Amino acid sequence: MDWDEAVSRKPVAPKYDTMSIEDLEARIGELEAEIVTIRSIIKSKQAARGAADTFFKK
Repeated sequence: MDWDEAVSRKPVAPKYDTMSIEDLEARIGELEAEIVTIRSIIKSKQAARGAADTFFKK
């Protein structure tokens, strides 16, 4: 397998039907934590973009 193949592979989705309730609740917690992280990154990028826009409009 070369690098392009490794990068282009999509992650395999978990089989939620076979997971226990506890595992499903843990998965929800993981996803919610990831969402918080992603929203934080978005805010950071928006702030950087705003600063760049302000700088280049002068």
